[in-house]
Amino acid sequence: MRADGPAAVICIRVAVGLVFLSEGIQKFLYPDKLGPGRFDRIGIPAPTFFANLDGVVEIACGALIVIGLLTRLAAVPLLIDISLAIVLTKLRELQPGGFQGVEGFWGMAHDARTDFAMLLGLIFLLWAGPGRWSLDAWLTHRVEVVRSSAMNP
Repeated sequence: MRADGPAAVICIRVAVGLVFLSEGIQKFLYPDKLGPGRFDRIGIPAPTFFANLDGVVEIACGALIVIGLLTRLAAVPLLIDISLAIVLTKLRELQPGGFQGVEGFWGMAHDARTDFAMLLGLIFLLWAGPGRWSLDAWLTHRVEVVRSSAMNP
């Protein structure tokens, strides 16, 4: 739960968290293009269930990352989420004929740029933690203060 990293981590945390939060909200705002309709076109079984689950995970975990609460824990479901997105859509673009109009390495690289940035941002947050400017850091500090005062009455 250590959260003593540099304050500058907030830049990565907010960028990663807002992208996931935004994408989760859009799954509900534009269900045909980004929610169950897209999941159905990709070939995911039970597209409504999985699109809604994905949207809720992205909203909840994205919000937790933005505020820096349970940051490392919230990064884990999003790592699974983005890994599945890369495997189910981006890697398929390398196959002959591509996927949804994108074909070959450069097409995939262009289409996957945000996915790879989010993947690396999540790995960074899992590794480095949320930084000093986070609720995790504030809560950790509060626990240390309480423990210290309990040991030295």
